[in-house]
Amino acid sequence: MTAYETLQTKFGAELEFHPFFNIEPLSSREFREQRINLADYTAIVFSSRHAIDAYFKLCDELRVKVPETMKYFCTTELVAKYLQKHIVYRKRKIFFGDGTPNSVIALVGPKHKGEKFLITKSENSADVLTSLFTEAKLDYSEAILVKSVTQDLKGINFADYEAVVLYNPSDVKALYENFPDFQQGDIKFITYGRSVIRAFNEHGLVSEIQAPTPEAPSAARAIEIYLENKK
Repeated sequence: MTAYETLQTKFGAELEFHPFFNIEPLSSREFREQRINLADYTAIVFSSRHAIDAYFKLCDELRVKVPETMKYFCTTELVAKYLQKHIVYRKRKIFFGDGTPNSVIALVGPKHKGEKFLITKSENSADVLTSLFTEAKLDYSEAILVKSVTQDLKGINFADYEAVVLYNPSDVKALYENFPDFQQGDIKFITYGRSVIRAFNEHGLVSEIQAPTPEAPSAARAIEIYLENKK
């Protein structure tokens, strides 16, 4: 049973999932505007499966042959395993961390310090990893490979819901692109991720419960705390 199914069983809660945006790869034309030559890099850093798909798609479109000597640094094992979709996994130099920026820096260490790194990111990626690369005096560039495309939310009446959970700053962006004059009023929000909180602060929104925290390490646990506090 998943954490969300547990919420339904324990509290009788109804959960609905509405994607506020889709992740799409940049076109080769959009990517060229960043003036990055993919062939210049000997190592690449991935933090998502979307970025992996976008990278290999761009290499095909731009006719860039990815060398077998390319080193892949991934934030998690799950992301690293996804590389199997595009390359022969066991024949490549692939390293993965525990999901934290510091773990990626630890993977680089002194052994790979001489590589030229490309750090892949999305539009709203935090700069923690690039800051660590700068502190470690590594040779790197960063490239946006994917973009968020806002979905049509005009059929949603937020007042119909006890609480609305947002995971990504692109959720906030989509909210205001659909409803430019949006006012929170009595609508309750639960947020997951520091970047979402920054977006909330920029728009003057208030979050009932923020995660991750020691008490609420996941979004599901944050919802559970919210429901428990209602009793």
